[in-house]
Amino acid sequence: MAERIVIALECPGCKRRNYHFARGKKKEYKLALNKFCSQCRKYAVHKEVKAN
Repeated sequence: MAERIVIALECPGCKRRNYHFARGKKKEYKLALNKFCSQCRKYAVHKEVKAN
């Protein structure tokens, strides 16, 4: 089986971790998606951070 890791997407403005995903371990790049932050109430590019 392929190994999976849990990641979180963090808002750059308020540093809140709004979205959580599981992805394969062999990715060579960090995920960055334009998502809505309910705390800031705006769309921002959320970047991947390690989930606790």
